[in-house]
Order: sequence, then C-alpha cells, then structure tokens
Amino acid sequence: MLTIALFGTSADPPTIGHLEILRSLSPQFDEIAVWAADNPFKADQTPLEHRTQMLRLLIQDLHCPKHNVWVYPELSHARTVVTVERAKQRWQGAEFTLIVGFDVARQLPKWFHVEELLQHVNVLIVPRSGYSLDAADVERLRQMGATVAIAEIAVPEVSSTAYRTQEDLTGVTHAIQAYIDREQLYGCDVPIKKQPVH
Repeated sequence: MLTIALFGTSADPPTIGHLEILRSLSPQFDEIAVWAADNPFKADQTPLEHRTQMLRLLIQDLHCPKHNVWVYPELSHARTVVTVERAKQRWQGAEFTLIVGFDVARQLPKWFHVEELLQHVNVLIVPRSGYSLDAADVERLRQMGATVAIAEIAVPEVSSTAYRTQEDLTGVTHAIQAYIDREQLYGCDVPIKKQPVH
C-alpha cells in the first residue's frame, strides 16, 4: 500500500526546522505531500502564494535520495478534513499520515469534524522547541479514535515567529531569504542589490 505523509504548514516563513523534518520523514514514506495552509487560529498571515513558493524553495534544498517530497497547492484548505478528502481522491487506496507539531497536536481536538478526520489518517506528532505534550494529550486523541505516534526527530531550535519578531535570520535558507528580500515580505525595507548581467 502506498504511504503518504500529509504535511500542511502555516509556517510564515518556512524554516530550516521544517527542512529537517522533511529530510527525516522522506525515508519513512513513499511520498510526502506538502502545502501552505491558512491556520484559522492565526491572523495576518502572508498570502498563500508567497508561502507556497517558499516551500518550493525549501524543498529544492532537501537533496533527499528518494526525491519524494512535493508541493501540492491544490490540497490547501482551511479545514484539514477537506484536504484529506482531496488527498483520498488523488491517491486512492493509500494510507495517510497527518504530520503535526506538538503545538498543533494540542489544538487537534478543536478542529472541524475532527472525529471524521481521525478515521482517515494516522497522526505523527513532531517535537517542537518550547512546546510540550503530555500523556493526557495523547490519550485524549486516542480516545477520539486517533492512531498516534511521536516522531523521533531532532528539530533545530528555530521558529517562524522568531524570524518575524526578533529578526533571527539564521532560521531560513539562503534561497528563502533571497525570496523574502526580493518580494519585500515581513516589512523588509532593505534595498535589493541588483545582480550584474553577464
């Protein structure tokens, strides 16, 4: 059976932490479907088209032997249950695993039609710096019908929020930083240097 990891993210911008998560997941699945998502719990997000393009740039820096990580903008929807239905139509008969961070895992019980969603996906929870998930949180998901596992992934201590609010430029790849500069995202007012024409 084809195994598909579903990795939607509202990352704004995506960081080297997301890069390492994808790199670690690649050997474990036949394919990893990635998309930029609007999180109903967040406000004032950068438009999806910019976040989608930054995800494409992130994946170009992966260099995974399997070459099995791809961006699927058509999967993006504010309701994950709709995304999963779209994925089921695209990969009929596949086994799906929803990838979420510790922070998102704690929000899962509040998601739209979560019981229906959990009937169609396994849940793999990825550790995230600054967040904890106790046994009661995991047990609550299992009582709702979830098949849950905790990923053993060492994720760098970087975050999109730190990039935006603390100007921590170490959290993104060079390609993403260049895109941010070119598109003048996040209030960037640094003039872009024109490259010489050869």
